Amino acid sequence: MRERLTRIFVPKRVFFTCGVGRDSEYLGSFEMALRTAKIECYNLVTVSSILPPKCRIIPREEGLADLDPGSIVFTVMSRISSNESHRRISASLGVAIPESMEEQWGYFAEHHAFGDGKEKAGTYAEDLAYRMYQSITDKTPEKTLNITESAIVDEDGHWTTVLAAAIFLME
Repeated sequence: MRERLTRIFVPKRVFFTCGVGRDSEYLGSFEMALRTAKIECYNLVTVSSILPPKCRIIPREEGLADLDPGSIVFTVMSRISSNESHRRISASLGVAIPESMEEQWGYFAEHHAFGDGKEKAGTYAEDLAYRMYQSITDKTPEKTLNITESAIVDEDGHWTTVLAAAIFLME
């Protein structure tokens, strides 16, 4: 029974999404970011950094179609918020994908920063995922990728939140 239960909790598919939100309140800006990422109606459980073997990367719309509102959904998420006028914020997930996804696992690296633009934050997150994967497996990933969101806080200092997420599907 224990072995079967453990296997149930290994994600079979994953999709990526990102969003930016603005509001007069911190929590409101996070909610708006979840809405633009299209993941506002799920109960999100944050997990750490492993892309399981055999976990297929799918398009966001395909993944969203298989989720019901209120579902408990596991996610690797990077997020950052600020209300400092004219401040640039970025959230990024880097992904290191192994040579054989059938047998090997990959690695996520969450990165969030003040001042970095989308390209710089994305490159940094990819490099971080690459290095972390290599340090734990002694292997070189076949490829890397990133999902990144960036925004500048408006001049009125409304709370701004950016997020980047990998959303796991169990079946």
